[in-house]
Amino acid sequence: MNSEESFRLIVETIPGLIAVMTAEGEVAHVNRPVLDYFGRTLEELKEWGSTDAVHPVDLPGVVVAWQHAVETGLPYEVEHRLRRADGEYRWFVSRGLPLRDADGQIVRWYNLLTDIHLRKQSEETVQRSEAALQKAFDEIKNSEAKLRQVIDAIPILAWCNLPDGPNEFLNKRWHDYTGLAPEESHGWGWQVAFHPEDLPPLMEKWRELLISGEPGEIEARLRRFDGVYRWFLISVEPLRDEAGRIVRWYGTSSDIDDRKQAEDRLRQENVSLKRAEEKIREQEAELRQILDFVPQLVRVFGPDHERIYANRVGLDYLGVSLEEWRQIRDMCRFVHPDDGNRMRAFFDRARSTGAACELELRLRKADGSYRWFLVRYNPVCDNKGQIIRWYVAGTDIEDRKQAEERLQRENVALREEIDKTSMFEEIVGTSPALKTVLSHISKVAASNLTVLITGETGTGKELVARAIHRRSVRALRPFVSVNCAAMPRDLVSSELFGHEQGAFTGATRQRLGRFELANGGTIFLDEIGELPAETQIALLRVLQEHEFERVGGSRRIRADVRVIAATNRDLQAAISAGSFRRDLFYRLNVFPIEIPPLRERRQDILLLVEYFIDRYARKAGKNITSVEKKTLQLLEAYAWPGNIRELQNVIERSVILCETEIFSIDESWLPKQPSLAEPKSQMELPERLLAQEKEMIEAALKESRGRIFGPTGAAAKLGIPRSTLESKIRSLKINKNHFRISPET
Repeated sequence: MNSEESFRLIVETIPGLIAVMTAEGEVAHVNRPVLDYFGRTLEELKEWGSTDAVHPVDLPGVVVAWQHAVETGLPYEVEHRLRRADGEYRWFVSRGLPLRDADGQIVRWYNLLTDIHLRKQSEETVQRSEAALQKAFDEIKNSEAKLRQVIDAIPILAWCNLPDGPNEFLNKRWHDYTGLAPEESHGWGWQVAFHPEDLPPLMEKWRELLISGEPGEIEARLRRFDGVYRWFLISVEPLRDEAGRIVRWYGTSSDIDDRKQAEDRLRQENVSLKRAEEKIREQEAELRQILDFVPQLVRVFGPDHERIYANRVGLDYLGVSLEEWRQIRDMCRFVHPDDGNRMRAFFDRARSTGAACELELRLRKADGSYRWFLVRYNPVCDNKGQIIRWYVAGTDIEDRKQAEERLQRENVALREEIDKTSMFEEIVGTSPALKTVLSHISKVAASNLTVLITGETGTGKELVARAIHRRSVRALRPFVSVNCAAMPRDLVSSELFGHEQGAFTGATRQRLGRFELANGGTIFLDEIGELPAETQIALLRVLQEHEFERVGGSRRIRADVRVIAATNRDLQAAISAGSFRRDLFYRLNVFPIEIPPLRERRQDILLLVEYFIDRYARKAGKNITSVEKKTLQLLEAYAWPGNIRELQNVIERSVILCETEIFSIDESWLPKQPSLAEPKSQMELPERLLAQEKEMIEAALKESRGRIFGPTGAAAKLGIPRSTLESKIRSLKINKNHFRISPET
């Protein structure tokens, strides 16, 4: 820390408004109270002469006084108004003291700004009151009774004394303030109202005025009726007759206690300022020694990189003396060979731009070893903006660089670990059913197997397909999604495999199919159960032989594509009905993944709700911090026949309509579920649902004679996938063999 910084720290601790000016009179530094008062930055305050910081009426006089002080080197004092941050002007007395060096040259000016607004107001009040009093005196010279009425009415402490000094009259305000009755203060009784310490000098001054017959002023403390003493300015004026003889003494007492306190504070601040100057002088000798031992390589260069100073730590690191360092022509001799050109280009750029900058490079130690340093260049400019010094500080960052290298090596392993444990794309949830699905995704993604994803509508089958693709070796290749149910039946083959020009009416040019667009990547065939029979044959060929032909073409095209299919239909029932090929099913069903419906993973509903609220609230620019308890209960109790897609739509719609930070939904958006007749056993709702579900499954098994799959199987009769039915049979502990009937029977 240099002397200037030390001084600034000390100045910041001094109460009051303090500004430090250069020898030429420009603002160099102000303490925090100055910035808070003006509400401006240091750069803005440097232009005080051209802004409204000083009252326009007072500005010319301030400028003249300041220029005179700078030219003569003499202390100056001037009263003027300064504009506060809220726009109000307040009176200040500005005192400037020069600081000289050992040769007597001024090196800086210290300015102390003291608020005298209350004193000025008091003086203005006194002036107005005295003017009013003088006018009253002129009007009531011939009417003593009228004079007393006027004195009683004026808003100051006024009085009248006889020519030889005793009191003749004190106005009502004086009696109200001191609490003394007229009979107590008559004559010389008024003396008891003044502070005992101030009474002797007060009486001495009063006797001098009585002898000289001249007007005058006296400062003394007057006791208020509650016993509190406050400073007053006592102004005395003689009234003479036509012969010039004094016939009365008239006076006023004005409260100047605030001004006196301000003067006391100013005296204390002056003492503090002098102590600060002495402290700075004591520290200036220590600063260079401190700089020599800071744990950094500190150097000072001239504007053209001429070497001026290097601290002791830096010289010891390089193993040279200060004179040797100054004589070195090429400083790059201490820089690592790989960093030399970068160092030269860096400093040339810094010198051309004149901006502070930093660079990391390796510097050679005295023993020949190299260590990494962070080198910071900071320019110092003169009043014209010309660079006069470059201050350079080098901080040892060898340990940090080694830590970065270790961190970089560890980061690779960390990324691999994160890939294994992080969330799968936008698949949200922690339920056991979902964890099973995510486990299957992790295991099958790295392979090239065909995957068949089954599940109800809205369960997120495409998200699973994308997760498999992005975690596979094909992640950087295309992912092409095809909805087989959305394509016209006559154009399905053309969409999937492309067509040649003229293959059919409207085929005006060659077109690439989805399989070609997905070459090297993944194709996702959603709603695979809706493919027409002829397209199923072509798809089977692709899966078997990994090649296809465009519609209207004869050239075989190699298909380097991974196939992921999805459906919400029971393909076994479709096979039995003859609408889906059995061989295609087995080609697709290499690795089946069944996505559980939302009603089977209710513990994920809260996570999904929070995820969708955050997503759509940010999109809508809203701040939603919590979910209404009743809303959460409704969401968890609802069966969600539309699964996650239905939940997503409800959340998005509710976020748009939500006007508070608490999320809620309209209960009418969740259709009422048909209630079941309560059995006589008065079972709880979950038990009743399980009982009814068990009855329905047993009835279907009885009707199908224990057969699970096929067009006449229990799964087809219930309208649910075979795997789902078998899972429920196991969970409900139903003995399906009990319903099988032998042919003889």
